[in-house]
Amino acid sequence: MVIESKWRFLWNRKTVVSILFLFALVASLQSLLQQKKTWEEGGKEYNRYNNYTIFERSFHHLKNQEDLYILFPEEQWDLYKYSPTFSVFFGVFAIFPDAIGLTLWNLLNCLIVVLGIYYLPKITEKQKGLILLLSIFEMLTSLQNSQSNGLMAGLLLLAFGLLERKHIFWATLLLVFSVYIKLFGLVGFALFLFYPQKIKFILYSLFWAVVLFLLPLLFVDIHQYTFLFKSWGNMLSNDHSASYGLSLMGWLNAWFGWAGNKLFVVGLGVLLFLVPLLRFKQYANPHFRLLMLVSILLWTVIFNHKAESPTFIIAFSGAAIWFFSGNKSPLNVILFVMAFILTTISPTDLFPKVVRNEFIEPFQLKVFPCILIWFKVLYDLMVIGRNKEKTNIG
Repeated sequence: MVIESKWRFLWNRKTVVSILFLFALVASLQSLLQQKKTWEEGGKEYNRYNNYTIFERSFHHLKNQEDLYILFPEEQWDLYKYSPTFSVFFGVFAIFPDAIGLTLWNLLNCLIVVLGIYYLPKITEKQKGLILLLSIFEMLTSLQNSQSNGLMAGLLLLAFGLLERKHIFWATLLLVFSVYIKLFGLVGFALFLFYPQKIKFILYSLFWAVVLFLLPLLFVDIHQYTFLFKSWGNMLSNDHSASYGLSLMGWLNAWFGWAGNKLFVVGLGVLLFLVPLLRFKQYANPHFRLLMLVSILLWTVIFNHKAESPTFIIAFSGAAIWFFSGNKSPLNVILFVMAFILTTISPTDLFPKVVRNEFIEPFQLKVFPCILIWFKVLYDLMVIGRNKEKTNIG
């Protein structure tokens, strides 16, 4: 108890928020000050916050009646892959110079996760602080790449917290908006099954879907908007076959040489994800609902064929919630330690470059612990309430 009291300041809310706020500022400054880089030998050099540039320029391309889903090699590396609605949203950042816009963007991605974790019900302050502290490495990776993954994680976390507090109107806004960022956000709608007023949930969701859908029409006419959706569909269709990513499909390919149909694996993943939802009597159990949130956070990454290292702030935050809110059985400890070492630490300079290049990356070891934890979460969902295990929640 004396030792815990001595280190209590580490998971104090003010300490945790200050550390993550500082990380967001440092990541922004680092991206702004680093020299430009190229993604291919002899290619054009681009700034280190290229993803932010892609997002920011999409707003200008939208206003200029241009095709959002083609390459703009003079401005950015890679394609814009989000909805026209997200381009409108990014107009908030595009009005600022890059130094300010990028910093605000990184702060949003960081602090919305902080808010989402602290808004989770029935978890102690210590548990929330430790979840955030151990997620710092993944958060930093996402921020250094100016990605939207922190925002995605935060939207799902906050939506869950709002639903738990019966704030359906705002929860549906966050869930619908997550879909307009990444289509995998659709999985989050499984949460609505656990709460009353389902008709209201559906109506609010439709309302926000229409509102967000119509937003780009403030900048383009209906003909251009129709063209953009066709172009987006073509781009996503071609993009789907490009890679396996850091996903279950990538792991199967790396370990077993599997090169099958991705849609089959995703379909199987959907079926497995849905099985625990047959346990209707557990819907009133707050720990069951929390585990379903964890399953969603893990699922959206391990079944995403485009998952990259910065994407894992979503999955690891789920893994951390699962571990700190539940029983510390030997198996759970082993799985979480594996996740912290292989998922979070292995891609950093704490691991020798030769180990990363020869083992971690080729064998998809970053995603491997998350796959194991997701299957353990499925098991937990199927046995909870049967063995009457006590949890650390509450």
